Amino acid sequence: MKEYPDAENQAIVKQFHELRVTDIVDGLDVVGLQDVTVMDAGIAPLWRDGEKFKHRIYGVAVTLRIVPPQERAPNFASHEEFAKWESHWYRTRIPGDFSKHLQPDTILVIDASRTRDVGFCGSNNAFNWFAGGMRGIVTDGGCRDSDEVILQRIPVYQRDSTRGIDPGRVIIESYNQPINAGGVLVFPGDVIVADTDGVAVVPRAKAEAVAAIARKIQDGDKAGRRRLYQRLKRDPDFTVK
Repeated sequence: MKEYPDAENQAIVKQFHELRVTDIVDGLDVVGLQDVTVMDAGIAPLWRDGEKFKHRIYGVAVTLRIVPPQERAPNFASHEEFAKWESHWYRTRIPGDFSKHLQPDTILVIDASRTRDVGFCGSNNAFNWFAGGMRGIVTDGGCRDSDEVILQRIPVYQRDSTRGIDPGRVIIESYNQPINAGGVLVFPGDVIVADTDGVAVVPRAKAEAVAAIARKIQDGDKAGRRRLYQRLKRDPDFTVK
């Protein structure tokens, strides 16, 4: 798959900053993608910030597909034996080299629809990726350690929280290949915008056009709401300034 330079990724993401998913959906309508690249409503934010909207995310997709394995964990006589087996599993079936693509202004998008109660992302690895510049996670499955993930303010959009660890439950099938997440085809490098209204995927070829249209729509909305604030004699909030 085509890889885009980091500077190009950051430049395209900047065009989407502060836009709402609804503005993006309107822009997608204009370019002929009505309801084609909007994930189903089952994928929702793990947490919300009602004051500064820190749960909103903008970035380019790094895609990952995880699938069930054809083996499970055997019985172990001790935790030490299990730890050795677990370490081997992570080295051979959950390779970490995909994470090198989680650069600033990226969003990890996971096709986990064929898995069950397994949390590929948790409080430790997600925090590590977030520290490296990743903006958030969108998954057709779920993450675990939800309380810590919320406390750490890592934006996660998921179907539901999960509990199990990876070994014996999932393997990585591929990364940075086209995937299906939330009923939407996602290519690596597509632009992802997510907020309380859901997750929108903007195909890279349409990104600049959609951003420009969405910005114009949002500007018109802001102007109308500013007038209403004045009419109601309210101090305008940051969403209309």
